[in-house]
Amino acid sequence: MALNARRQDRKRNRTVALPHRKMLEAELPIDRLAARGAGVDAAYETISAELLLDGQARLNLATFVSTWMPPLGARLMAETADKNMIDKDEYPQTAELEARCVNILADLWRSPEHEQATGCSTTGSSEAAMLAGMALKWRWRERMRAAGKPADKPNLVMGANVQVCWEKFCRYWEVEPRLVPMEGDTYHLTPERAVAHCDENTIGVVAILGSTFDGSYEPVKEISQALDELEEREGIHVPVHVDAASGGFVAPFIDPDLEWDFRIKRVQSINASGHKYGLVYPGVGWAVWRDHSALPEDLVFRVNYLGGNMPTFALNFSRPGSEVVAQYFMFMSLGRDGYTETMRKLREIATYLADSIEQIGPYRLISRGDQLPVFAFTLAPEVTNYTVFDVSDRLRQGGWLVPAYTFPENRQDLSVLRIVVRSGMHIDMADKLLELLRRQTERLEALPSPLPPPDVEAATAFKH
Repeated sequence: MALNARRQDRKRNRTVALPHRKMLEAELPIDRLAARGAGVDAAYETISAELLLDGQARLNLATFVSTWMPPLGARLMAETADKNMIDKDEYPQTAELEARCVNILADLWRSPEHEQATGCSTTGSSEAAMLAGMALKWRWRERMRAAGKPADKPNLVMGANVQVCWEKFCRYWEVEPRLVPMEGDTYHLTPERAVAHCDENTIGVVAILGSTFDGSYEPVKEISQALDELEEREGIHVPVHVDAASGGFVAPFIDPDLEWDFRIKRVQSINASGHKYGLVYPGVGWAVWRDHSALPEDLVFRVNYLGGNMPTFALNFSRPGSEVVAQYFMFMSLGRDGYTETMRKLREIATYLADSIEQIGPYRLISRGDQLPVFAFTLAPEVTNYTVFDVSDRLRQGGWLVPAYTFPENRQDLSVLRIVVRSGMHIDMADKLLELLRRQTERLEALPSPLPPPDVEAATAFKH
């Protein structure tokens, strides 16, 4: 079954003018191969033209994923796309670059074993999160068996604001998800509420360094301290995993005094997305463990592949090495100063946008962009003629993709717009967005009566 099945009423064939020498019209089937190929030039031109219907990636303020890289970085990716990342024996230097990246991140996140770090590259934070979750489950199971207790009812504690990959992990690996709902104006996990959901079957607590809902950091240190007290009081050991998909490449540079990483002894693993604020095109992620003992050895496979014996811990096998190469390129080209300056500028733009939007009139800020360069805002209660979904639609007409969505359980009454400021965004673009928002807001404010209700279910479908 194809997950992207087309509408049944769509024609299965169509005719387009192919841009080859004679400019003849040819039939291009949608769901089957043509009897004769169009040739590389015609295929390129046709597909390139069709992709113009996509939105402009630089104006997509919905996604956290990088939409801009230095041209030389993109060139290096193209030159290394044929290298298989899993084949470390045949491409030893690509494997070396991966190991260097893991060590760099372990150093950045204050691992005690950063010179010989335990970690790996992945296709993104979703895979990295699942690997970290597996390690938590295996270690919990070892503890329970050693204590002579049953190990058949594991659970994982996390806020309802987690990315959907954690719900997938729990379903796929048969772990009870203990999703802590939002309360009032608290939109993420708190120490007290995390501890209240823990018991001896809890494999770990997931703390998020940068919620996708509003860009806020969860209090990792305070959550860990509360778990310290729980262990002291009841003897229940609960490790912490930090989902730093975005914040892992932000906080070390512009919030260096914030303790969220391996400086906290209870933190056993961290994941991050190189293709978000790591500034690399999709898709590359990273998983790093506190030390060698934090990753159970029986999760690591020793594979005899193409003449080499190599350890592997992954859900995927073959994948291009280009994204790993690109990550090392960004580390080398920017260095600590470059990443610091980039993240500082992005936060400045985010806070500038947030402050400016607050001054427009009908908008109320949920967050201010002063943690991740991401913020959410909603409409004042007295606004009744239009919704955030209507604002999102008006901005889309101007080319800007700004998502509108409702918050999860307990705060489904709250609908917001969210802006993600990424590399490639500059202050002039921000001013153009504000100009469009002001103009469209004036038009919406002038409406004599309410607009028809929006299709909220369709508008809230995104999960990133």
